[in-house]
Amino acid sequence: MPGLFITGTDTGVGKTLVTAALLHAMTALGLRVLAMKPIAAGAAQVDGVWVNEDVAMLEQAANVAAPRALINPYLLREPLAPHIAAERKGVHIEIPHIVEAYGQLVGLADWRLVEGVGGFRTPLDDRRDTADLAVALGLPIVLVVGMRLGGLNHALLTAEAIAVRGLRLAGWVANRLDPVMAAFEENVLTLRKRLPAPCLAVLPYLEDHDPQRAARLIAPKPLSQWLDDFI
Repeated sequence: MPGLFITGTDTGVGKTLVTAALLHAMTALGLRVLAMKPIAAGAAQVDGVWVNEDVAMLEQAANVAAPRALINPYLLREPLAPHIAAERKGVHIEIPHIVEAYGQLVGLADWRLVEGVGGFRTPLDDRRDTADLAVALGLPIVLVVGMRLGGLNHALLTAEAIAVRGLRLAGWVANRLDPVMAAFEENVLTLRKRLPAPCLAVLPYLEDHDPQRAARLIAPKPLSQWLDDFI
C-alpha cells in the first residue's frame, strides 16, 4: 500500500507544513489520506491533554481519522533532540513499535504519510537515528529543503545519505525560510540540476505557515502523475 516518508535538511525547515500541504493536495485529488508523526518532541496541555502542535496540524489536514496512539506513538514533552528528551523521560524509542503502528494504519487510507523528526540523521538513541527508521519503513522519501544560506550543502548531503541507505529520493520541496535570501531562484535552479528527483513545489516565505495555502502551490496534474508512479 502506498506511503511516503517526509524528511528534512534540518529541524524547523517545514516538514509538518509540507506534510499537511500534501494531505490537502491529495484530498483535492479525491484520495483518502492520513499522516503519522511517530516521534514528536514538545507538547502543551490542551483541556488537560498533552498535545504536540505538529501532530494536531496533521490530524486536521487528514481526511481519515486514526487513534492518536498510532498517529503519534512517542510524545515527548520537552522540545529537545528526541534522544535527549526520551532519556530524560525514561523512554526508549523502539523502531519496531513504530513499524507496527504504521502497519495498523495500512488499509485505513489510500495513502499514508510519515513525517520524520528533525533531519534525516537525527539521533533516536545512542546507536540509531531517523535514517534507521526510514529504512525500517522502506518508504520513498520526500525531502523538504530549507531555503536559506547553507541550504544547498544540507540538501545535497541529505540526498547522498538517503542514497547510501538504499532508499529512493522520490521528490523534494523547496521551502523558503529566509524572506530576503539572496539569489533564491538561482539556488532552486541549482537543486533542480543536482537532486536526482523531481521538485514537487517551491514554497515562498509563508509567515502564517498555512498548509492549505501551501497546498495550492502543488500542481494537481503533476502530483497525480507523480503518485501514480508508486502504485
